[in-house]
Amino acid sequence: MNMSQKVIVAGTGKSGIAAAKLLLEIGGEVVLYDGNMNQDPDELKENFEDSSRVTIVLGDLKRSDLLGVELCIISPGIPLEAPFVAVLDDLKIPIWSEIQLAYHCSKGKLAAITGTNGKTTTTALTGEIMKAHYENVFVVGNIGIPYTEIALSTEDDSVTVAEVSSFQLETIMDFRPNVSAILNITPDHLNRHHTMECYIQVKESITMNQTKDDVCVLNYDDEVLREFGKNEELQPKVVYFSSSQKLEEGVYLDGDIIVYKHGKTVTEVADVHELQLLGKHNYENVMAAVAIAVNMDVPMETIRKVVKEFKAVEHRIEFVMERFGVKYYNDSKGTNPDAAIQAIKAMPGPIILIAGGYDKNSEYDEWIESFEGRVRYMVLIGQTRDKIAECAKAHGFTDIMYAEDMAEAVRVCSVYADSGNCVLLSPACASWGMFSNYEERGEIFKECVRNL
Repeated sequence: MNMSQKVIVAGTGKSGIAAAKLLLEIGGEVVLYDGNMNQDPDELKENFEDSSRVTIVLGDLKRSDLLGVELCIISPGIPLEAPFVAVLDDLKIPIWSEIQLAYHCSKGKLAAITGTNGKTTTTALTGEIMKAHYENVFVVGNIGIPYTEIALSTEDDSVTVAEVSSFQLETIMDFRPNVSAILNITPDHLNRHHTMECYIQVKESITMNQTKDDVCVLNYDDEVLREFGKNEELQPKVVYFSSSQKLEEGVYLDGDIIVYKHGKTVTEVADVHELQLLGKHNYENVMAAVAIAVNMDVPMETIRKVVKEFKAVEHRIEFVMERFGVKYYNDSKGTNPDAAIQAIKAMPGPIILIAGGYDKNSEYDEWIESFEGRVRYMVLIGQTRDKIAECAKAHGFTDIMYAEDMAEAVRVCSVYADSGNCVLLSPACASWGMFSNYEERGEIFKECVRNL
């Protein structure tokens, strides 16, 4: 690919800036575009050298802005229904995701992890396992560092572990991981993908370019993925993991022991009580990481050691502190009902729950049903308060209070919690509106708890 091309980068967030820098570094010219008129062009320019070939366009995209543009790199947060995409399609300008660009410019081996829930924990753990065995390891994705930021630093002996979202998979071309993993598929982001079928198809496209020399790790307990694994058109070798049944081949839970079965050989990996992670969904994340690592040729001894030492990812069922016998947990990353159900199941005692936030068109019934015998009170914040309260009452759960902000929510919880209870922030909603992201929401929660 001739990199003296003129490329439009849509989105001025972290991944958009990283993609623009990468393009400039390989000799391209960049049009940096954002539909938000209120951005400050001078501030955006500060990300680049003065001499950089960057033009900034804000607001509506006109055809004249696209003169000479041969490619578009789209940030993961932008839906393909955005009006400017139609302009690009009209002009037959191809659209790549940021991970496609990074893949195109990088070397070495790649493990890519997707799924509705558990991606961050699995990616972080897989990254730690790789670092314990390989010298040159990069861990990228929504986990903090955009893939495009490190692409040019990779060498032939590098190993990259990437957390990949469904949004990024919508626009891949030849993206091909040596090992891919799909952890689970539950109805999330339907405001973006509209139908479950569409969402499933996008997640499964991670295997699109894989060959029989590659591996795809799938969750055997997920009906959709079990069927997908049997698909005759699927090229890579399928390796399953399961927390509910013994497998002929793969990684599974035998009582409390995680084992790896390959051919006739059964190898013990770890007893779940030796792990620092709580809850069945985390055992699944560990099993997925084990399956990926084994297939990236990491010795079992190394895998065992790292798996036992690994601590929970920040904001994902993260223990904050204990006060007067009450344990406080930060699960700000529980941004959909399914993730929030996992947190409820993982709690060691009765729960006072803080929930609510921005509405992603989720249904809350199943989540409310999981409260039974576990949640004592629910304190609601954010724009979804009334919708959740209504749903809860329809299911007979009426111990509900409202709070105006996080500090008030935490205070109310501390008053109602008895010794042996858990106060859990697990919102089942996105953070927007009240907070700029789930990290900020989690940090503020932790600060309020420490200030009690």
